[in-house]
Formats: sequence, structure tokens, C-alpha cells
Amino acid sequence: QVELVESGGGLVQPGGSLRLSCAASGRVVSINVMGWYRQAPGKQRDLVAAIGSGGTTNYADSVKGRFTISRDNAKNTVYLQMNSLKPEDSAVYYCNADVRTSWSSYLSHHYWGQGTQVTVSS
Repeated sequence: QVELVESGGGLVQPGGSLRLSCAASGRVVSINVMGWYRQAPGKQRDLVAAIGSGGTTNYADSVKGRFTISRDNAKNTVYLQMNSLKPEDSAVYYCNADVRTSWSSYLSHHYWGQGTQVTVSS
């Protein structure tokens, strides 16, 4: 019903920048919270940043001041601008969206993207 497609990952040197994008398509009536999570090998998937439909943001302490989350509601797209990247930021980054898919109900469901690899290395 809903597909999230991520883009923008890759290999970058420490101190560099990347911008991730995630676009939702399909039966999208509206989207509540959109967020980015990351998972390094052998570790759990953790929240990196989230943004509500009105623009309220929340960040993991480890990325505050370096990462910025934003969204374009008209395009059903969320972005993650990552600056001053560190090797410990290396992980697969996943997009998540809480999507309402029916005009006759306010129920919503969480959907995940397929993940995009971010590697920070010299």
C-alpha cells in the first residue's frame, strides 16, 4: 500500500556531509511522524531523528548540532542533512513513516524503507 524509497547514502570521509532523502508513495492520505533510524552491524536499530507533521523535531544526543531533519509535506518526503560525519555514524539508515492510508479512518501504520548504507571512512 505504501512504499518508502530512500536515497543519498554512500562513502564519505570524516568531516564530510551527506543528505539522505526518503519519499513515500502509494495510498498516502497524510503522514504523522517521519523519522530516520540507523543500525550498525551487531547493534540494534536506534532513532537518529524524527519530525512531526507540524515540524517539531527530536534528535539523538549523538547527532545534535550535526544532523538536521526536515520534510516537504507536499512531496511526502523527509530529508536528513548530515554534517561533520564521524566513523561512528557508519550504519544502514532506515526511513520510517507513520502513514494514514484511508480517508474513512484516522488509523495509521508505520512503514519502513529498505535502508541506505552510509560509510564514513578515510
